[in-house]
Amino acid sequence: MRYGITTMGDALRDFMDKSRMKPRLTEVRIRENWEQIMGKTISRYTESIQLIDGKLLISTNVAPLKQELSYSKDKIIKLVNEMLGEPVVREVVIR
Repeated sequence: MRYGITTMGDALRDFMDKSRMKPRLTEVRIRENWEQIMGKTISRYTESIQLIDGKLLISTNVAPLKQELSYSKDKIIKLVNEMLGEPVVREVVIR
């Protein structure tokens, strides 16, 4: 490519990286892929997923699931970051 010319994809990627919308869009991507990441059973009993400043907040009312998720925090961080392709999630909080 010639100097000073960028592709539309690169321009959109740069815009999204600098945009205030990026954290919300990342959260939406996690929600949309949650079943693929964690499986149908866990997905079915997960009430909400939020991403706030690198913390993934997972809410459920099922006590055994809370226990299972708390044991799997490192695995959740790894799987979500692999799906996103960048290290966004630094911590998992189960509520």
